[in-house]
Amino acid sequence: MNNSGQVAKYLIFDFIAAAISWTLFFVYRKAVIEPQRFGIDIPIEFTSRYYLGLLVIPLVWLTAYYITGFYKNIYHRSRLLELGQTFITTLVGVVVIFFTLILDDFIGSYKNYYQLFFTLFVLHFSFTYFFRLIITTQTIHKIHKRKIGFNTLMIGSNENALKVYKEMNSQFRPAGNKFVGFVGIENNNDALLSDYIPKLGGISDLINILESQDIKEVVIALETVEHERLSEILTIVENRQVTIWGIPDLYDFLSGMVKTNTIYGSPLIKISNGLMPGWQENTKRLLDVSLSIIASIIFLPVFVVLAIIIKATSKGPIFYKQERVGRFGKSFYIFKLRSMFANAENGTPALSIENDTRITRIGNFMRKTHLDEIPQFFNVIIGDMSLVGPRPERRYYIDQIVKRAPHYTHLHKLRPGITSWGQVKYGYASDVDEMLERLPYDMMYLKNISLYIDFKILIYTLMVSFKGNGK
Repeated sequence: MNNSGQVAKYLIFDFIAAAISWTLFFVYRKAVIEPQRFGIDIPIEFTSRYYLGLLVIPLVWLTAYYITGFYKNIYHRSRLLELGQTFITTLVGVVVIFFTLILDDFIGSYKNYYQLFFTLFVLHFSFTYFFRLIITTQTIHKIHKRKIGFNTLMIGSNENALKVYKEMNSQFRPAGNKFVGFVGIENNNDALLSDYIPKLGGISDLINILESQDIKEVVIALETVEHERLSEILTIVENRQVTIWGIPDLYDFLSGMVKTNTIYGSPLIKISNGLMPGWQENTKRLLDVSLSIIASIIFLPVFVVLAIIIKATSKGPIFYKQERVGRFGKSFYIFKLRSMFANAENGTPALSIENDTRITRIGNFMRKTHLDEIPQFFNVIIGDMSLVGPRPERRYYIDQIVKRAPHYTHLHKLRPGITSWGQVKYGYASDVDEMLERLPYDMMYLKNISLYIDFKILIYTLMVSFKGNGK
C-alpha cells in the first residue's frame, strides 16, 4: 500500500484540473467577455500573465487542498463526502480568486461578473471532481476486491471480538481491514479467536506488535467489565499513527457521547487521536516549514559567525547531534551548534547543570539566547520536529520519567518542538526532577494546543532570546 504514490496521483490530477480550468477560463474571457466590453473580437493570445497564472493558480489550489486536509486518509474515501468537500473548497477558492484577480477585469456590464464567477466555478469544480472521482472509485474497487488492505489488530478475544471479526471479514464489499492477529486480555477465552487469527501476545507486547506487524488500524473489543484496561490500552495505541475503532456501550449511544460509523453491520466508533482540527494541523505544518526556511536564511550570517567562533575556541565539530525520541515514539537525530567541549559526556548521559564546566564560553552565550538551536530548523523542515511542541528527550531519561509519570508518553502524540511552553518557563532541565516540573506545562499545551497558543509561545521565546535570560 503506497501512500505517497496515491497522494501523488491526487496532486498531479488536481494540478492538471486547475491548469485546464484556468486555461479555458482565460479563453472564455477573451472570446466572450472582453468583446462585450470593447465591441470587437479580441484575439486569443496567451500572454505572460496567463503563463504566470498557469503556474501560480494551481499551486495555490494545491496549498488550499493541503490545508483543508484533503490529502490525508486517502484510502478511506467517501465519494459523497468528497463531492461536498470539493464543492465547498472550490466555492471558497473561487470567491478569493474573484476578489483578488477578476474584480478589476474589463467588463461590459455587472452581469459579466456573475458570468465570470460561475464559469470559473463550474470549470474548476467539474474537472477537479471528475479526476478525483475516477481515482477514488478505482481505489474503492481495489479495496472491495481485497487488492488493498490495512493491517488490523484486534484487542480482546471475547464474544464481541469474535462477532466483529466475523462480520468485518465476511463482507462481500469489505472495508479493507486485514486482520493479522489479536492481543489477548486477561480472563478472555483466547480459543474463540485463535481458530481464525493468531494470538500475537498480551497488552505488555502491544508496542512491539504495532511496530513489527506494521499495524494501520486497531479494533478495541472489550466487555464493560474490562473497561479499566481501556485507559492503559489507549495510552499505548493513541501515541502511534494508527486508526482506532471501539465498540460502544449502550450508555454511549443513549447519552449521545459518540457518533457511530457502521461498518457493514458492526457499529464501531472511531476514537480520534487528532489534537487539532485538520486545517489547523496542516496550517501549523505549513507555517513550520515556511518560517523555518525564512529563519534559516535570516540567521545564516549569525550561524556562520558562531561556527567560526566555535571552531576557533575549542576542539571538536561545529555541529552536535544526539538521538532523541520524537512523534509516535520514533527516534531521530536532533542537531545543534556544539555548546560543550567535545566528548563532554564520555558515553554516559549527563544533563547540564548551573555553572557547568563542560559548557564553553560561546556555548554559554548560545544557550542563554537559544542560538545553539539554529540547526534545528533543518529538523523542522524534514518533519522530525515542529517550531512549537514538547522538547524531545533521550530514551535514557524518558524511561526514568515514565516510572514516576506514566502519562508522559501522551506527549509523543505531537512532533517535538524547538521551543515549548515548558521551555519558556524552565529552559534546559538539569535533572529528571526539573523535567517533571516542566511536564505539567507540556501537558497543558497538549490539552490546549492551537495556532494561537503556538504564536504566544513563539513570541515569549523571542523575548527570552533577545533578553538573553534563558537557561
